[in-house]
Amino acid sequence: MKKKIIWLCVLALAFSLTACGTKDKDDGTGGSQVEEPAGEDAEAQGPKEDEDSQDGSLGAGEEGTVPDTGDAVTGEGGSDAAEDIYPESWSEEMEGVKKAVTDALGSDYWPNTMIYTDYLEGAFGLSADLYEDYFGEMPMISTNVDMILVVKPKEGCAEEVEEALSAYRDRMVQDTMQYPQNLGKIQASVVETVGDYVCFVQLGADVDDLLDSGDEVVIEHCQEQNQLALDAIEDYLNQ
Repeated sequence: MKKKIIWLCVLALAFSLTACGTKDKDDGTGGSQVEEPAGEDAEAQGPKEDEDSQDGSLGAGEEGTVPDTGDAVTGEGGSDAAEDIYPESWSEEMEGVKKAVTDALGSDYWPNTMIYTDYLEGAFGLSADLYEDYFGEMPMISTNVDMILVVKPKEGCAEEVEEALSAYRDRMVQDTMQYPQNLGKIQASVVETVGDYVCFVQLGADVDDLLDSGDEVVIEHCQEQNQLALDAIEDYLNQ
């Protein structure tokens, strides 16, 4: 009888321990399920890093920013370098040269875009160590070839500047088939030294009404326009 009672107690204790263990395990699993967000709530929460990377801020070079390219151009400060390459105006003397030419030609003066120093070197082969000052304008539209460039060479560089401008003119003459309507203007262009300055002049304005009369008539007209500009430059410099 005592043995039966002991066995019953052992079985009851074992059953009780098994039930408690199962209950603890279920509670642990249930807790983990409550802590994890699911469905739309989980997507709405998202990682904070993703929110920060999509805040709409602009990086360098994107719209709304103005990158400083000065170091890339000269290795020095951005604003000073930009002024050297993209001046806002000519020197006082060169402004006088421009006014003299525009006054002489009036509405027949067509160049309207400043020639910057990077174009001066790239197209004409004139590096900054060859000149002290210059004035140059060209058309904004490439089909119009009216252009003027007045260069004040550094001491001992006049011949090299003249050779560079003459080489540019030769290339233009050889490439006239690209714009045959400008053949007369390009052939009439001239490189000439005026005082201490070397000039490249390629003017003529509207020649459409002259095209039917032949190239010689167009060339003569453009030569007259070029000479007007050169005479105005000379008169101004001799004041």
